[in-house]
Amino acid sequence: MEPDVSTGALARIDTLHRGLTRLVLEGGDLDAVAGEVARVLEVGVLITSTDGRERAAALPAALRASLAEVDLLTTSGRVRVERLEGRAGPATRVGAGEARGVRVVAGEHDLARLVAVRAQGPVGDDDLALLERAADLTALVLTRQDAVAEVEHKYAGDFLRDVFLGRAGDDGFVADHAASLGWRLEGPTVVLVAEIDPAPGPDAVADRVEWRRWQERFAAAWRQVLRGVDARIPVVDLSHEVVVLVPLDAGATSDLLPGEDVVRRVVAAVAGDKGGGRRPFSAGVSRPAPGLAELPAAYAQARRAVDVGRRVRGGGSTTFFDQLGLHRLIAMVPDTAELRAFADDVLGPLARDTTEALDLRETLQVLLDTNFNVAEAARTQFFHYNTMRYRVTKLERLLGPLSSDPHLRLDVAVALRVLDVAG
Repeated sequence: MEPDVSTGALARIDTLHRGLTRLVLEGGDLDAVAGEVARVLEVGVLITSTDGRERAAALPAALRASLAEVDLLTTSGRVRVERLEGRAGPATRVGAGEARGVRVVAGEHDLARLVAVRAQGPVGDDDLALLERAADLTALVLTRQDAVAEVEHKYAGDFLRDVFLGRAGDDGFVADHAASLGWRLEGPTVVLVAEIDPAPGPDAVADRVEWRRWQERFAAAWRQVLRGVDARIPVVDLSHEVVVLVPLDAGATSDLLPGEDVVRRVVAAVAGDKGGGRRPFSAGVSRPAPGLAELPAAYAQARRAVDVGRRVRGGGSTTFFDQLGLHRLIAMVPDTAELRAFADDVLGPLARDTTEALDLRETLQVLLDTNFNVAEAARTQFFHYNTMRYRVTKLERLLGPLSSDPHLRLDVAVALRVLDVAG
C-alpha cells in the first residue's frame, strides 16, 4: 500500500510542477497559480503577503467563513499566517478539515505565504510537499511581478515627486500623464504622508536592506487597501514615506475635517490587528488642495503634520494639519534655529534636556493649564500644596513673575510648544 501512496504523491507533484511551469512560462498571475494549486491538491488556496494580507485566492466562501470561525481570518481580512507555518507542529483544525501554510522565498528574500485549506480531512505531509514545490514556482511569479512593479512604482514616484517640486509641467500635461497612470487627480484632494515609526532600543534596525523590506511591505499594504477604496487614488513609495492623494467629495457635509472619514478608515485598515510583524506608523494629512497648483504646499503640510504629530502625540498617531493649533503656526516658521533660540531665551535653563528641566516643564505646563491655580495644580500632580508653592517660587526665580504677568505666561506657553516642534 505504501508504494502506491508514494507513486500517487509523485504523480501529483509532477502534475502540479508541469501545470505551474506552464503558467509561469505563459505569464500567468497569482490567481492562476492559486487556482492550479487548488485544482491539483483539491483544497482551498490563499496566497498572502508575509504578514497575511491576501494577494490571490482560490477559496470557496464556505472555507473562508470556516477560517474566520477559528480566528485564522481577522475582521480586517488578515490571514493569521504565523499560526500555520512549517512542519514542526500539527496542522490547524478548521471545522472538519485542516489548514497549513508554507513560506514563499527566493534566496534570502521572504516574499509571501501559501496557505492550503481542506474542508474535510487532514492536510498531510504529502500535501505539504506539494505546497512547498508550489511555493518555489510561486516565487518565480512573484519575483517577475515585483520586478515589473518596482520599475512602475519608481516611475510613478518620480513623477509625483516632480509634481510636488513644481517641475512636472503645466496642469494639462500633469493631468494627462496622471490619467495615463490610472490616477484620479481632478478636483480637491488632501495629501496623506505615512512613515514607519522608528523602532526603539534593541528593536532598532541597523540593516538598511531589512528596513527597505519593511518599507516595501508598508507601501504594498497601502496600495492594497486603497485599491479597495478607489483604484485611481495615487499611492507612491518615496523611499522613506508613503504618499497618498485622497480625493474629496465636493458635496459632502460633515462635522469631520475634509477627508477625515476616508483617512481614518484606510489608516485603520493598513494598521490592521498589528499582527504578522506589522510595524507601527504615523500619518499626517494636509489641508485641502483645490487643484494641482496647491499640491506642493499640501505635501509640505502633510510632512510637517507627521513630524509634529509624532513629537507631540508619540508614534502611531494620525495628525491633521488643521488640528495642530498653535503648533501649526510654529510649524510654518522655516527657521528652526530661530525657534529654538526663542525657546532658550524665554525658558533659560528649563529649555535644557535634563531630568530636572523636564520635571519643572511638566509642572509649568500644569500651572498654565490651570491658570496658575496652585491648589488645583497640586491636586493634578499629586503634590502637597506647599510643595507646589515651592515650585512656583522656583519657577518665578528662573523665569520671572509668571503668576502676575500674563504676557510672560503667553511667551512661556509658546516656548513650551516650540520645544514640542523644534525639539
